[in-house]
Amino acid sequence: MPDIREVLDLERIDRDIYRGPVIESVLQRTFGGQVAGQALAAATRTVDSEFTVHSLHAYFVGPGRPHIPTTYLVDRIRDGRSFVHRHVRAVQDGRTIFMMQASFHRRGDSGIEHSDRMRDVPDPEDVPVDVSKMSRGRRLLFQEWSDWDIRVVPPELYSQNPYTPSQQVVWFRAKEELPDDDTFHVSTLAYMSDMTLLSSAKVPHPGVKVQEASLDHAMWFLRPFRADEWLLYDQVSPSAHAGRALTHGRIFNRAGDLVAVVTQEGLTRHLPPGMQPVPFTPASRSRLGENID
Repeated sequence: MPDIREVLDLERIDRDIYRGPVIESVLQRTFGGQVAGQALAAATRTVDSEFTVHSLHAYFVGPGRPHIPTTYLVDRIRDGRSFVHRHVRAVQDGRTIFMMQASFHRRGDSGIEHSDRMRDVPDPEDVPVDVSKMSRGRRLLFQEWSDWDIRVVPPELYSQNPYTPSQQVVWFRAKEELPDDDTFHVSTLAYMSDMTLLSSAKVPHPGVKVQEASLDHAMWFLRPFRADEWLLYDQVSPSAHAGRALTHGRIFNRAGDLVAVVTQEGLTRHLPPGMQPVPFTPASRSRLGENID
């Protein structure tokens, strides 16, 4: 798996048009976090450095193919004194596969302050990583994300919220030191935010096989952070119904500061009787790259 620097190294084709590199992958479709991170990186390149992204709202409208490049078309919706807005389309072979709205806020504003508290969990160094006990699908994902240190906290090691049906807590970080560039860390977190989130909806349904795909994705960036330092991803799934699951995650730094919030809806449709999930292999791409409709 290439370094995140390569993933976010976009080629400028023309004014407000960028192309993402082909990233080798064992996944059936282009990883959603890759498209989100690249789209945000493209939008950021059209904004003055005095502004920083504070939110994004996106839809995955078609499956991406990992073996061809993705082009990002940025539309400058508005350039205001306090806020800047961008719209980004990700295109492959003339087809839009992803759309994103991003809003940027001028640095330096002040206002009221409060924050949720991080739940009491073991330190990441105390969370075991036992690949042998993972499902085949999760093992392959961890191989795909080998540049990231991802540690799912066992549920018996933290207090459960009795009013939430599905909970999952994950420590994660980039293994290698990343550049000292705030916008790079923000795009990296957009990439990382799609990791493990939809799987939180399956916690109450062990062994149930479903077709999974991200449908939409929203993020709010609240405080500065580094993606190469430990972050706690506190995930819940408030509802699953009619083949779709809603998931929500709060991201804290190790000091307990709430740095970002993520909400995503994903496809969690039952597989037809007798059908098994197709393995995550390059040879399977032709079968797996079909539209989710």
